[in-house]
Amino acid sequence: MMTAPNSAERKTCWDARDHLWKCLDDNDDNFASCQRFQSEFEAKCPAQWVKYFTKRRDFLKYKEKMQTEGFTPAEGPQGAS
Repeated sequence: MMTAPNSAERKTCWDARDHLWKCLDDNDDNFASCQRFQSEFEAKCPAQWVKYFTKRRDFLKYKEKMQTEGFTPAEGPQGAS
């Protein structure tokens, strides 16, 4: 079992995550352009954090898209009466 990261390790991880996210934001989520930051992020953060933050970013991006573009319901039956 992995020990919990101390505060310095957490900060290092979060900084790596922030650099990656900024790179992705600046490059329209082009992972190829941010490979160096991705590698650093994976090296400096526990694996389960990498998974969590990646999911979290996808969720935040999705939420942001919903707020910007609005929600469009899928085509389908318009409710049975």
